[in-house]
Amino acid sequence: MLTRTMIFLAGISPLMFPVFAWSATDPWLESYRLEALTQYESAAKSLEVVIKDNPKNEFAILRHGWLNYLRGAQSEAIRDYKKALEINPQSLDARLGLILPLIAQQRWREAASHANKVLEVAPWNYYAHVRLMISEEGERKWDTLAKHAKNVHQHYPSDATVLVYLARANVWLRNDKEARRVYKQVLERVPGHIEAMQYLSGAGR
Repeated sequence: MLTRTMIFLAGISPLMFPVFAWSATDPWLESYRLEALTQYESAAKSLEVVIKDNPKNEFAILRHGWLNYLRGAQSEAIRDYKKALEINPQSLDARLGLILPLIAQQRWREAASHANKVLEVAPWNYYAHVRLMISEEGERKWDTLAKHAKNVHQHYPSDATVLVYLARANVWLRNDKEARRVYKQVLERVPGHIEAMQYLSGAGR
């Protein structure tokens, strides 16, 4: 005699099992699953079949670059993002992505160049500005960074990250009063911000 559970399972099995089988072999689903587990190298490899089938799959290449960046394979990430730019020279995603491994390799001028190219098209793109500020900090361009961060702050007044770069620039310019004022603003946005608290307590000087 069939139980209700057995009848229910018999009714859904023709529909459900193909879905499970598809999910287990879908490279996109697998890449996201492995990324969530921080298995970035395996996540990247799962997409290689997609790229092999279609070498001009722009999104697959962008995602492959992102996963290579996450796993610390910066040269491979740069290669991927440049390939994506060859496919679509208008891609802001690819150019913004390219900046990340360049920063990781401390190639500040190249990173700044690509950030500026994004800003030529999208003058107030937040990520381009922040990554440009990282490059300015890397090159120790404190005057430039201070002016840049102050300007960006006018457009993103609620953002703490921009204020952190403004504060750091003022620290290096020995503008202690201004640095303290800005770090206090950081704490208004992110209470408990470690860097701001250390500076204001005197530990960061």
